[in-house]
Amino acid sequence: MARLYVFLFLAQVVLAVLALISCLSAEEGDIRALPRIAWVLVILFFPLVGSIAWFIAGRASTTGRTEAGRPAGSGLIGRKPRPVAPDDDPEFLRSVEERSRNQADQELFRRWEEDLRRREDDLRRRDGEQKRPEV
Repeated sequence: MARLYVFLFLAQVVLAVLALISCLSAEEGDIRALPRIAWVLVILFFPLVGSIAWFIAGRASTTGRTEAGRPAGSGLIGRKPRPVAPDDDPEFLRSVEERSRNQADQELFRRWEEDLRRREDDLRRRDGEQKRPEV
């Protein structure tokens, strides 16, 4: 019987820790019913009931989320969601691609100019050798 109590106590502690982490990491628009500090106090003073209440009533449901991960009715209509990392930002990826294209084009032009100079030098040398009378 003592093992059961220890197990239930540990389950309650784990649930309270998970609820605190969830509450503290939730964005302001995702918290319902009470302010964040009130939810933290409820979870700390009433670990079992507070944790269950947080998961049921405190955080916004995840079913009505948009593809950006925000709740559908969170007031972000017309606002472009910010990408999390640079490789998620289409504008950044376009600029990187454009920069690499420009660098590749510049390298190609540089090689063409070198080749053109080399050919012009070869032609000048040949013309100079042909025009010189041999003695």
